[in-house]
Amino acid sequence: MNTTTFSTKRAVLSLLVAAAVAPAASAEGWYEALSASKASADFNLRYEGVSQDNVEDASALTLRTLLSYESGSYKGFSFKADLEDVRIVMGQGDYTVGPAGYNTGKYAVIADPETTELNQGYVQYQGDGVTVKAGRQIIALDGHRFVGHVGWRQDWQTFDAISVNYQANEKLTAFYAYLTQRNRIFAEAADLDSSDHLLNVSYKTGAGKLTAYAYLLEVDNDTENSLDTYGVSYSGAYQADSVKWLYSAEFAQQSSETATTDFSASYLLLEGGATVSGITAKLGYELLGSDDGAYGFSTPLATLHKFNGWSDQWLATPNQGLQDIYASVASNFAGGNWLFVYHNFDADEASATVDDLGSEINVQYTTKVAEKFTLGVKYANYSAGDIKADADKLWVWVGTKF
Repeated sequence: MNTTTFSTKRAVLSLLVAAAVAPAASAEGWYEALSASKASADFNLRYEGVSQDNVEDASALTLRTLLSYESGSYKGFSFKADLEDVRIVMGQGDYTVGPAGYNTGKYAVIADPETTELNQGYVQYQGDGVTVKAGRQIIALDGHRFVGHVGWRQDWQTFDAISVNYQANEKLTAFYAYLTQRNRIFAEAADLDSSDHLLNVSYKTGAGKLTAYAYLLEVDNDTENSLDTYGVSYSGAYQADSVKWLYSAEFAQQSSETATTDFSASYLLLEGGATVSGITAKLGYELLGSDDGAYGFSTPLATLHKFNGWSDQWLATPNQGLQDIYASVASNFAGGNWLFVYHNFDADEASATVDDLGSEINVQYTTKVAEKFTLGVKYANYSAGDIKADADKLWVWVGTKF
């Protein structure tokens, strides 16, 4: 027998077998990935009422529906898609959403416009400690102070981006993202094209986590602009007998430049607290600094509702800056979770007419109902100082997911 011919035939036969088997193996892998896929739904029905001295009262009853599909992983690749819909229920839509063009200037603001849009839609790769996402995605860094999803509102904030998260080991994590669009909470008409760079590196120690970050933001609107923030934070906890001590410190420096302006301002956070017998108490000081009364430190990508009072008076920092001294108490009681917060606001760079920025009281109660539902009640009372107006806000909501 001609061994050369036999070897050639055997090689050709092997290739044909491999070619036949490979698609089947590939199809089997894809089938397993699709079999591991998950679909879910999330519903949040919320009433919000606003009484504010300088504008007509507002009320809203809105339903947020989120339908999600997440595939299983195939060779490290997967994808996720979320469809988000927000509707006014029972005609309760007497409120204003200025950036969305809804009842502009007519009522107090409730930032929940009706919308149907893609909340997330990305392809993901995971392997060797690296996670890469390309597409529309949620990005929430640290405590949401600089970058968050604004998950309190019905239309969440997401970003069109490429992001890379590298988990070097149990202690060291590095994150980078390039953002091309900010999908804000005011529906698609108010989204912003951007060229943003987010860099965040953290290292866990025995007593807490050290984080350094650089957030370099630019809105693509055919004008010269930049908002660059560099900062460092440290937060942790220490258990001593029956008391758990909590502590956080953060400092950042910011520069804001346009074709005609060049400002700089500082950020400072100092917070301490303790947990005893299920009760957590905290005392903090937060400074969003001013540049000689002409510019206030800005965090446009943050989950702003989480900070400086739930009545949302300080979504934009006044030019005089903002000092917030606050105290909070949280506990489990009456089958749910309670949270009380008090804020006292002052200007960083006081002027002849702006110094006292008022105070605010916040109260929240959340609980589980019938195991499948979350019920919440929340109240904010803002007492104005030299600017703004007195305001009361009330929220009642019920949510479920499956």
